Amino acid sequence: MSTIEPLGDPTDVVRALAERAREASHELALATRATKDAALHAMADALLARGGELLAANAEDVARADAAGTPPNVVDRLRLTGERLAAMAQGLRDVAGLPDPVGEVVRGSTLANGLELRQVRVPFGVVGMIYEARPNVTADAAGICLKSGNAVLLRGSSSAASSNAAIVAVLRDAVTGAGLPGDVVQLVPAGTRETVSALMRARGLVDVLIPRGGAGLIQSVVEGSTVPVIETGVGNCHVYVDAAADLDRALAIVLNAKTHRTSVCNSAESLLVHADLVDTFLPTVVAALQDAGVTVHGDETVARLPGVEPATDDDHAREYLSMDISAAVVPDVDGAVSHIRRFSSGHTEAILTRDQDAARRFVAAVDSAAVLVNASTRFTDGGEFGFGAEIGISTQKLHARGPMGLPEMTSTKYVVTGEGHVR
Repeated sequence: MSTIEPLGDPTDVVRALAERAREASHELALATRATKDAALHAMADALLARGGELLAANAEDVARADAAGTPPNVVDRLRLTGERLAAMAQGLRDVAGLPDPVGEVVRGSTLANGLELRQVRVPFGVVGMIYEARPNVTADAAGICLKSGNAVLLRGSSSAASSNAAIVAVLRDAVTGAGLPGDVVQLVPAGTRETVSALMRARGLVDVLIPRGGAGLIQSVVEGSTVPVIETGVGNCHVYVDAAADLDRALAIVLNAKTHRTSVCNSAESLLVHADLVDTFLPTVVAALQDAGVTVHGDETVARLPGVEPATDDDHAREYLSMDISAAVVPDVDGAVSHIRRFSSGHTEAILTRDQDAARRFVAAVDSAAVLVNASTRFTDGGEFGFGAEIGISTQKLHARGPMGLPEMTSTKYVVTGEGHVR
């Protein structure tokens, strides 16, 4: 039975998929690393070998999005290219090359009574993913979940329905060919929102739910789910240029952080500049951003420059995901930290400075999932961190925070070994 065909009542559909995932997860939990890695390489090979049909399916989604007047930044996230398919395949190969987290001993000791105690990593079991128009997430999530021993239920958006259906079909064929049950990767129908609600209520069948998308999606899942949620977050990422920054490097970093790819959550959305640089660096960086096509929304000081639009509090708090950036002048490091505490989404913040004391103070005071020193916010990424693909970037503080790779997709259990011990 296909996992991409509507099967009737949404609750029954999701329950049936989850039950099959649960059965498949039992077999996957016993699979060796060699078997899982072979499946990952088969998945990567299949994405490339069947790239033509995947791009054709994606073209259907892109055409519908364009016809509906979808914003360009959203269409960019939706679009697949040969290069992006190759990156998806490489992400799966990278995951295959990483150590298997399952069975890793987190800590262990021999107790005073002679009992041997070990805390080891184990799969969650069944992971549910609810995400918006990014087909690459389909492959990334499938690969990470498989390597960490989890079956995955993928509920993408209706805007990417053709792409996701094609990708899942390809991945399931590859997994089955590698000797694992195809039901470790399943697609939840996206034709009705009721399947999202059903997935959120599948407590006992789904072990953990991960929403990945805009603030509205994440909030609705966090507030409405009875299944435990690992919360990913939006990215109002800040770059603070300190008085002691190398200004040539700072200019290059700001431009990269903002313009390299605007539709992703690690793109810079807010620029903070030290007051000592108002007459030197500030006009230069604003002009450079404008020359690159960026609209700058500035506070009272920044708005004095030509072409800058006055910024409101909403502008400073916004995740633009477009060629826009908010900008403000701050008196010092503490002023930058204060601004970030007020407006940040807790994703990524960067300080550009040659002053080690300023860097240490910023790193200690800023409470975000990632804090960078003299580097672009674009590096907050599972692949860039060496995790292979990522399941998402968590902005919560429980269990997992920042880019989530293989260890974050496991729980632990205690294994206690004795020799006839009784209490």
